[in-house]
Amino acid sequence: MGMYRESIRERFKEVREQLEQEKESQLKLFKEHDNVNSPAHYNEFGIECIDAIEAATGEGFEHYLQGNILKYLWRYRYKGKPLEDLHKAQWYLNYLIDITDDKQENPKS
Repeated sequence: MGMYRESIRERFKEVREQLEQEKESQLKLFKEHDNVNSPAHYNEFGIECIDAIEAATGEGFEHYLQGNILKYLWRYRYKGKPLEDLHKAQWYLNYLIDITDDKQENPKS
């Protein structure tokens, strides 16, 4: 049984490393200037708009993310750029997943 547990631990470690690589990849995409990840018009005065919203909304930030996910899913067929809107919804969902994951890994004492 010890070998089985060790095997599970090794696989968990591999999966965690893959997730970290994916997270780094997502962060790289976020920093690129495009209409989904980091539009130039959302970065003025040296701060990303999303960071300012997070600071201003505090615990309500997750609700903000949820609302944007719903907004982009709601309108993706009607605004003329369905794939772009779906990618935007995915971006907000990934952000919400990261926050939720961080909370589970680092619960407040």
